[in-house]
Amino acid sequence: MGYDLSHQEGVVLLKQTDPKAIAAIRSTADQLRYTQVGDTVTYIINRNINFTNICEQHCSFCAFRRDDGDAGAYWLDWGQILEKSQDAVNRGATEICMQGGLNPQAQINGKSLPYYLKLVSTIKQAFPHLHLHAFSPQEVQFIARLDGLDYATVIAALRDAGVGSMPGTAAEVLDDEIRKVLCPEKIDTATWLEIISTAHKLGLPTTSTMLSGHIETPEQQIGHLEKLRSLQQTAINQGYPAKITEFIILPFVGQEAPKSLRRRVGRDQPILADALLLGAVARIFLGKWIPNHQPSWVKLGLAGAKEALVWGCNDIGGTLMEEHITTMAGAVGGTCMEVESLQTAIASLGRPYQQRDTLYQKVQSRELY
Repeated sequence: MGYDLSHQEGVVLLKQTDPKAIAAIRSTADQLRYTQVGDTVTYIINRNINFTNICEQHCSFCAFRRDDGDAGAYWLDWGQILEKSQDAVNRGATEICMQGGLNPQAQINGKSLPYYLKLVSTIKQAFPHLHLHAFSPQEVQFIARLDGLDYATVIAALRDAGVGSMPGTAAEVLDDEIRKVLCPEKIDTATWLEIISTAHKLGLPTTSTMLSGHIETPEQQIGHLEKLRSLQQTAINQGYPAKITEFIILPFVGQEAPKSLRRRVGRDQPILADALLLGAVARIFLGKWIPNHQPSWVKLGLAGAKEALVWGCNDIGGTLMEEHITTMAGAVGGTCMEVESLQTAIASLGRPYQQRDTLYQKVQSRELY
């Protein structure tokens, strides 16, 4: 446990099929989790606000996006965003996670950045204590491209307006051959890494994710983890003011995905055993560099997420309150989780639970109404 696995060692672990070997990987990941972060399982009270599903891109796995004018297309106004934020506060949320489609009309006076800054200020002026976990690297690139700005300018402006951290989404698999199939219009691997690293330099923590279980190989999965580990090593070794706070596996849900990718993958729901093994190997491979690991109860269901807690995960995620992107893809986990449901799932494993904030600081729980 005292050294970083090589690429080849990681691939060997992922390719194990012998039940005894897989049990040993699970046990090692669980022990490493205990050594790094202890037995307490954390959770966060948060709300997702997907402010629009109108998007200029056509990712092959996405059932969320719509063109303007399509049935089901929406774009929240300022009043609706405030209403959702107020509801989150009433229910004890400490975080709003905000991401949306790439809507070219989302501008003020012909510019994209002012619109996003108003999204932030609308919430922060009314609820200054809320942490805004907002705008993926893809959204940063979208704003920068439309307005002719560099990434650092966009990130610094969002930070100064009140964004507290950046979701490490739009990563999918950090391999450009895979991206050509999954999301040919999205940013490439190098751009994703550059934007995340720039955020760290500018003091904005990020998360990290992997969309798994579709057409990628074990070699590509480990390559993805290798890039994340290197990114985190750079942030820590260079003394950047921020770094990656957590790693989240997002298993592919294909039920409502466009038919071409659905046919290639050949199933509608994630294979739990594959997600658990990948999560365990990720814990071992990322080692001391990224100590917080989270499954997705939206994608795996609460029972699957609970199982992941004995395969190396130490956090069960958030209440979300409202989740559209995965649900529209056909996920079975639901869109909202009550705090009590998360606590009960954790306690059933004989583990203590603890409410946390976005940056993994303890939060004193209070009665929720």
